[in-house]
Amino acid sequence: MLRLTKKADYGLMALKYLAEQAEEASHSVGSVALGSPAASAKAIAEAYHIPPQLLAKILQTLAKAGLLVSHAGTHGGYALARSAKNISAFEVIRAIDGPLFITSCITIHGTCDLAGHCTIKEPLRKVNDSIKDLLSNIHISDLVEMGEGAQPGEGAAVGSGLVTIMA
Repeated sequence: MLRLTKKADYGLMALKYLAEQAEEASHSVGSVALGSPAASAKAIAEAYHIPPQLLAKILQTLAKAGLLVSHAGTHGGYALARSAKNISAFEVIRAIDGPLFITSCITIHGTCDLAGHCTIKEPLRKVNDSIKDLLSNIHISDLVEMGEGAQPGEGAAVGSGLVTIMA
């Protein structure tokens, strides 16, 4: 079974929250274009019942990766660095968990000791590439659309509900 880590799950949930906030702000101001509103780590953690210290670290990681911008001050917090339509689930997962590999033979270090005798390396590479392509084609805006009508914590289609592959 392939599963997202809790950190990746929380990261996707946080970006979905920020995308929803930006969408609400754009509806409330009509056609006036404003930057995305900032939300505090505390507000996101409370909305989804995520441990605040863990979420703060995840948000910092996403900001370092250029997916979020951090605003200091009384009304500070985090906001999407670009449109939710332009941030993929793959980017979020890679920023938090590093490169995505489903087996130990497909690594950033090259081939494994069995490379000369392995008969499944190429099929597994294709599976790995397919998962990467799938996650690259799911954007934060899609998560907002999938979860419309769901309340935070009600199992909206984010994170571990995004992809589950079972044998």
